Amino acid sequence: MELEAVAKALKELGHPTRLFIFKHLVKAGAEGLPVGELQKELGIPGSTLSHHIAALVSVGLVVQVRQSRTLYCISQYAALEAILHFLQEECCVNGHPPAP
Repeated sequence: MELEAVAKALKELGHPTRLFIFKHLVKAGAEGLPVGELQKELGIPGSTLSHHIAALVSVGLVVQVRQSRTLYCISQYAALEAILHFLQEECCVNGHPPAP
């Protein structure tokens, strides 16, 4: 994953509401959560929730899938793993052990 992509993803996760949404989607697993359930948990208007979800979708952290009349949000674990790998890939390359 490139520096710019990681920076954009981390920027979007830097907002408390988006971090809450993403964390709940990660906990939900591969099936994701219906948008309505997220809205109930957050207690925010649908338009506000849509704005936050769109930000996460734009950086590839979330996808939305419609099943019948229900719109599900699903976290993209590969994107999360790529970010974590990016942050860890050069750990200790200068010969210094990681801090405890």
